[in-house]
Amino acid sequence: MRSGASLLAAFTPLVVGTSISCRGSTMPHTQETPQSMAEDTANDPAQAQALAQDAALQRSSSTRREDVVETLHGVEVADPYRWLEDVNAPEVKAWVAAHDAKARNALAKLPGRSTYLKRLHALTYIDSESPPVIRNQRAFFSRKAATSEKPIYYWRSVEAQRGERNDERNDERASAPKVLIDPLKLDASGAVSVSSVIPSYDGRWVAYMEKESNRDESTLTVRSVDTNEVASNDRIPGQRYTEASWTPDNLGFFYTWLPSDPNIPPNELMGHGEIRYHRLGTDPAHDEIFRGPTHDPSRFMQAEVSSDGRYLFATISRGWAEQDVYVMALFEKARTWRPLAVGTKALYQIRAYRDIFYVATNEGAARWQIYAVRPEKLERKAWRRIIPEDRVRALDSFSILGGHLVVNYWKNAASEIAIFALSGKPRHVLGLPSLGTASPLLGEEEADEAYFSFTSFTFPEEIYRASIRSGRIERVFKSDAPIDPSPFVVEQKFFPSKDGTSVPMFLVHRADLKTDGTTPTILYGYGGFNIPLTPRFSALIYAFVEEGGLYAMPNLRGGGEFGEDWHRAGMLDKKQNVFDDFLKAADWLAEQRYTSPEHLAVMGRSNGGLLVGAAMTQGPSKMAAVVCGVPLLDMVRYPKFGIGPAWIPEYGDPEKPDDFAWLYAYSPYHHVIPGTDYPALLLLSADTDDRVDPMHARKFYAAIQSATRDPSAKDLLLRVERESGHGGADLRAKSIEENADVLAFLRSVLVPSKQRQDQAQTQTQAQKLN
Repeated sequence: MRSGASLLAAFTPLVVGTSISCRGSTMPHTQETPQSMAEDTANDPAQAQALAQDAALQRSSSTRREDVVETLHGVEVADPYRWLEDVNAPEVKAWVAAHDAKARNALAKLPGRSTYLKRLHALTYIDSESPPVIRNQRAFFSRKAATSEKPIYYWRSVEAQRGERNDERNDERASAPKVLIDPLKLDASGAVSVSSVIPSYDGRWVAYMEKESNRDESTLTVRSVDTNEVASNDRIPGQRYTEASWTPDNLGFFYTWLPSDPNIPPNELMGHGEIRYHRLGTDPAHDEIFRGPTHDPSRFMQAEVSSDGRYLFATISRGWAEQDVYVMALFEKARTWRPLAVGTKALYQIRAYRDIFYVATNEGAARWQIYAVRPEKLERKAWRRIIPEDRVRALDSFSILGGHLVVNYWKNAASEIAIFALSGKPRHVLGLPSLGTASPLLGEEEADEAYFSFTSFTFPEEIYRASIRSGRIERVFKSDAPIDPSPFVVEQKFFPSKDGTSVPMFLVHRADLKTDGTTPTILYGYGGFNIPLTPRFSALIYAFVEEGGLYAMPNLRGGGEFGEDWHRAGMLDKKQNVFDDFLKAADWLAEQRYTSPEHLAVMGRSNGGLLVGAAMTQGPSKMAAVVCGVPLLDMVRYPKFGIGPAWIPEYGDPEKPDDFAWLYAYSPYHHVIPGTDYPALLLLSADTDDRVDPMHARKFYAAIQSATRDPSAKDLLLRVERESGHGGADLRAKSIEENADVLAFLRSVLVPSKQRQDQAQTQTQAQKLN
């Protein structure tokens, strides 16, 4: 049981994978050589068309200001662009459309964009798979063919999954996977997304989430594996941040229900959640309620039933640092909730196996430890520690597979997987391919075989099969991406932050990098919500680095790479530490001559968008460009929108004087100073983002536009992805378009024209030699 596992996914870093989930368990071309990045725009029809667009879009007029000033806790707070909060107002719709059109026209004209499109196409349209979830001799997995836009969900026999053949399965039809869910068959336009596909224990059913425009709001749906049909009573609309937890009798599942009531304000919705049980084929309106609402939108609940069906766990999270856990014995006549861990201000993960609760927690151990707890003795003093806190590694997750404890650790912000006996005695450490990121292993409690994915900066996800008993692994799916990792170097450096704290940073670059201060560099960060940034493949980053750029990714305080102390050092009143870490990373890169301010771009999304917004307003001279995606930027009014109240435990409550003081002190929207020479800015927004309201991007854009002395001197663009949620569009084509825009934008700012010409000549000569 992760700490708000579904909601943690609400703040994803740059790269997001597709998986089939396992919770007891979620099913979580030819090679092309990059061409010159200074190609002639006249050869590109799309760019030529953009050049012919109405010149009025090339430079928009100033956005209307209003004299809105509030006195909050004795401080006068100006909010001249509050009118941009109402996206349903015709004036706001017209404003968004005009500025999005301006951005897209400007981006389409940039030299090199079509080359990026070609390279990103080759890096993105590749075959990929998720690790399989095994249920009753059936393997469930997702696959993206090189020609498909979205993942398709399949199932096949375990024998076929392993590549085994026998007399009864000796033809191609027996081993061919069977289509379970094809999102494009649900909606040919691609507007419907599928996630959290969870098979029942007997492999006859899957429960999953259908999302319109990749929004968070979803319809929880059940599909028959054998008939591929969906019953009308097995669709529950209006849900979010929940997964089905199947009972072992396969008759139904527990989930967190949310009401579909338009009279409930969106920022209050999470406080109305209830833990319910849905029995297949029955009306969801009559689902049994096992735990009522908290009536506190800063809290969210999750339910999970043990694999033997005896125990139900309810986890009530207050943010990403505190949880209360209750347990109910379902086999007892008088079913009551008993506290397992309440009021401790810590996080917990629970696995029940053979009538023992295995509890991982950071209570009293910032890097986590694991206890064995007997159900009849839940009091804290009766817990028996079996795996102590590690001095170097921070526990991320654990599971019970093959009768062992399998623990995913972060060791210096990269994966390490350790296998222990149930007593806590160490057995094996898996020999992972390189420095990278491994998914949690997926398997069965009694089976030796398990699967996981692995990725790094220089190669996409591949699938491995592991033996729990021996610790051996073998690759069962290899990426066919047209890449060559050999020219690249991945380093981990440490630099001192403003207060002297040592902060690690990954650097990815070509081996022939020159430290002369001229290297175009992306500094990417997140720093929040206990979420780690670890090595993962990104087509955007690979395309940037292979042409000579440098990618720098610091592990800022606020993240989960080094345990809870590292997280708490970057939340609430200590949030400024995160911004200081990031700005010091920029300073260090310049001091070490990796780059210089005129060649440096900062990039982040969501909470990372807040990060780069703060960096832009606190240190505008330290960077030349900012790419700010789906951000929070008005930290005075953020709880009034979307699920904002759920973030109060992480950021603070602006209704409280002390919290307001630190929030207002760094709120990027409120610290835009007229006349400042701000860096070039590309704001990436999404029109159906129901997690972080797009009003943040709109208001900040207007403020920067008004403050810039000469709006034509530097790029200032607001790009809005249509029919796209917080995580972006899940169509490959849309992803490629956005990434090409980002790369072309960065190149136009970071690479001087003379350097672009030299680059073009060098690449042309190399192509001739090849």
